[in-house]
Amino acid sequence: MRCLVVEDEPDIRADLVRALEAAGFTVDGVGDGQTAWYQGDVEDYDAVILDLGLPRLDGLSVLRRWRAAERSFPVIVVSARGDWTEKVEGIEAGADDYLSKPFQMGELVARVRGLVRRGAGKLTPTVDVGRLRLDTVRMSATWNGAPARLSPLEFRLLDYLAHQPGRAVPAGELAEHLYGVADHGDANAIEAIIARLRRKFGNEIVRTRRGFGYLLEDAP
Repeated sequence: MRCLVVEDEPDIRADLVRALEAAGFTVDGVGDGQTAWYQGDVEDYDAVILDLGLPRLDGLSVLRRWRAAERSFPVIVVSARGDWTEKVEGIEAGADDYLSKPFQMGELVARVRGLVRRGAGKLTPTVDVGRLRLDTVRMSATWNGAPARLSPLEFRLLDYLAHQPGRAVPAGELAEHLYGVADHGDANAIEAIIARLRRKFGNEIVRTRRGFGYLLEDAP
């Protein structure tokens, strides 16, 4: 999956690129509107994160040019300005989502994944992995067909792993998704959540791939 990050602040751009690459995306990062417009015009992306306050060409103009050229990839507009009129302008220009700065990196990654799934036509509200079924609309789960009682953190962790089929997700990435940060101590919090899930449903609900992370696998 390919992503384009358009952000003129180098540090923020680097953080966005790192977070998305850690989530499995191939990422291009650019820092001005003119370059962004060209990249989006000649390359096919699965999602774009677009800042509005850009040099050379503002973000809304970039988005309008893409949509006028029938470039239909999903776009998340991000901006430090929280004015509701700007949000409306972004949506009318063709944005698929809007996020005000400052935001949690985990929330951004989750929104990008949601847009990519919708763009691929994967709109089913249920996800099945082995004996686990997650209903992402009702935020509920079943295990072996019986209702499973999950805390919000437990559900979000399982939902994130369920959308990474066959990939071991590092504890730091899970912490970033759940808490918006990935400090050293957060790995212990992730281990505690997984231990709690294993006490409820057995060790096979979440598997550990040593040196790589955690994953859900269909039962053999």
